[in-house]
Amino acid sequence: MTNHPRTSPDAAGALDALAAAPAAELTETLLEICSSPSWAAAVAASRPWADRDALLAANTAAMAALTVGDLADAMAGHARIGKPKSGDATSEREQAGIQGVDSALLDELHEANAAYEAKFGHVFLICATGRTADTMLASLRERFPHDAATEAEIVRGELRKINDIRINRLLDEA
Repeated sequence: MTNHPRTSPDAAGALDALAAAPAAELTETLLEICSSPSWAAAVAASRPWADRDALLAANTAAMAALTVGDLADAMAGHARIGKPKSGDATSEREQAGIQGVDSALLDELHEANAAYEAKFGHVFLICATGRTADTMLASLRERFPHDAATEAEIVRGELRKINDIRINRLLDEA
């Protein structure tokens, strides 16, 4: 494998190991990144990956191909913004921006989430990594007026960003 400038030798080894993993093991790993079976199958089918960028491109292509039902599967793996899954290190890390915020702001976030869920029928999904509770609430309010089709495409983009972060973390932690 040729090392890409963004692929360290350790990450290249992780990428090779991921590409060589038995199908069931690879699927399990991919489903930890994104809970859509269609996404996991599409990414798995694109192996081997020449480098990190090829795996990230596979994520982008798989995300673009997801149906509305597949997007629902992908969103099902995500905690509500403002309520990370207790004991889930990934959820807690990704929503670190809500830790220690004042209860009034959390209440506003919960109310806005409830209105969003009532309108769209699913959790508000945003790449929360590096965002504060204030910025997530502002994004939620900004996106609330959208129609379902517009919001689905924004969700698709947010899921891709989340998957990119999770893929990079998987490779970097090797």
